[in-house]
Amino acid sequence: MNHEAPIREFMGLHFNLANIMMITVASLIVFILAVVSTRKLALRPSGIQNFMEWVMDFVKGIINSTMDWNTGGRFLVLGMTLIMYIFVSNMLGLPFAVVVGHELWWKSPTADPAITMTLAVLVMGLSHYYGVKMLGAKSYGKSFFQPMSFMFPLKLIEEFANTLTLGLRLYGNIYAGEILLSLLAGLATSGYAESVGSGIIGTVSAILPTLAWQGFSVFVGSIQAFIFTMLTMVFISHKVSQDH
Repeated sequence: MNHEAPIREFMGLHFNLANIMMITVASLIVFILAVVSTRKLALRPSGIQNFMEWVMDFVKGIINSTMDWNTGGRFLVLGMTLIMYIFVSNMLGLPFAVVVGHELWWKSPTADPAITMTLAVLVMGLSHYYGVKMLGAKSYGKSFFQPMSFMFPLKLIEEFANTLTLGLRLYGNIYAGEILLSLLAGLATSGYAESVGSGIIGTVSAILPTLAWQGFSVFVGSIQAFIFTMLTMVFISHKVSQDH
C-alpha cells in the first residue's frame, strides 16, 4: 500500500514513468481494438466487429439523450474514444499490480488524479472550443452573462466545480477499488491469514472476497466510463446549444 511512484527528473521536470507507461499501454490496446475491428468490415460481422458496432450504438444513444443528432453526430468518435479508453484504463490495474523494489509500476492509470484531472481539463477545454466554434465567440461569450450579468462569477465557479468533480469522481472510485484489492490480496499472505486454520482457510477467506470485489470493480469501472462519457456529452451540449 505504501508503494512509491517511479518519478524521474529530466531537464528540471519530474515525470511519473508508471503513468507514462500505463497511458501508453491503454492507448495501444484501444488503438489495436479499433484497427482489428474495422480492418475487414463485413455484412456478417465477426465478434470484434459486433463489439465495435455495439459500442458505436451505445455512444449514439448517449449523444441522442443529450442533444439532437445533427448537432451531436460530430462527437461520436470522441465519445467512443473516451468510453473505450477509460474502460480499458480502469481495467488494467484489476488483475494484478507490479511492484519493483518499493515502486509501483503497473496500475490503472485512472487511479492517479493527475491522469483523471488531465482528462477532465481536456473535456472542458473541448466543450469551450466547440461552443466558440459553433456559436461564435461573441454569442458564446454573452452566454456567461445570461440571464443576468451578475451570473458571470457563478458560472466561472460552476466551470471550475464541473472540472474538479469530473476528474475526482473517476479517480476516487478507481483508486478506492485498487486499495481494497491490495488489502485483500495482502490478507492471503499475512500473519493473520496464517493464524486462521493453518493458513489454508485464511488464504481462501482472502481469495473469495478478492474475486467478488474484482467482479464488482469491473462493474464500477464500466459505470465510471459510462458516467464520464455521458457527462462529457452533457457539458458539450450545454455549450453548443443555441438557447445556452
